[in-house]
Amino acid sequence: MKCPKCAAEVADNAAFCPQCGASLKAAAGVASAQPAAKRGRALDEPERDLWSGAYSPKAMLGVWAVLALLSLVGLAIGFLQLSGSAQWSALLVVIVLAWLAGAMVLIYRRLSVRYRLTSQRLYHEKGVLRRTIDRIELIRMDDITCEQGPVERALGIGSIRVKSTDRSDPEFWIYGVEDVRNVASTIDQARRAEQVRRNVFIEMGAANG
Repeated sequence: MKCPKCAAEVADNAAFCPQCGASLKAAAGVASAQPAAKRGRALDEPERDLWSGAYSPKAMLGVWAVLALLSLVGLAIGFLQLSGSAQWSALLVVIVLAWLAGAMVLIYRRLSVRYRLTSQRLYHEKGVLRRTIDRIELIRMDDITCEQGPVERALGIGSIRVKSTDRSDPEFWIYGVEDVRNVASTIDQARRAEQVRRNVFIEMGAANG
């Protein structure tokens, strides 16, 4: 190595420079402290929010289409054959209740599930009155898959499957995601960035350990 004062070549285990007599212990301490400081900064990097979302109403468009079709068929048959009877009134009640049930399912899905992606974790909040929060470390994720049917592709929605080494959620699904391709790409990029960051930290620790 070189003396920091006179730049003369000295032995690695030398305590003093043979040319100028400068102490080499302080320089070695500063040099060893720099990698440790870099490792500390890498490990202490704060979480940054990258995406948040909930169940998209578009994901139930197929349900609304089926309800609309059945309602029209029921109303047509009822009007022609049951008009003015008690069965006609009962049919109307059934149709209204079916739409109310669909609306309640949508409201429940919208309120009971939320997702939040940060630069280090994926958070899954569930529950209405009582909320529980599960989290998956991005470094534990192995694979991100986006799945869409023909109608979902046209609407830009879909589901995301996350495979990880997390024991509680080895295969985690995110349903009803709007702009699903971009969201899946964001999760995958965040996963790769976090794994690179952690690997750099581990390699630096091994090299200077």
